Amino acid sequence: MNYFSDVLSELFWHSPVTSVLAQYVHDPNVLGQMQNSWSHFIKTGQVWALLIGLVIGYMIRSLTSYG
Repeated sequence: MNYFSDVLSELFWHSPVTSVLAQYVHDPNVLGQMQNSWSHFIKTGQVWALLIGLVIGYMIRSLTSYG
């Protein structure tokens, strides 16, 4: 049983998941980053592309669905 747990721990600590989990955080201000991303999303006009895509997608879905 000890050998099995040793192998599992070695596989876990050398897996790519732990390298993603153990990254250095450059800016811990998560809400500020979300606010900056949202304002950039609005300023660049991507919100209009999203809304137009949702409307066109809904229209296509309603035209191609049965019933």
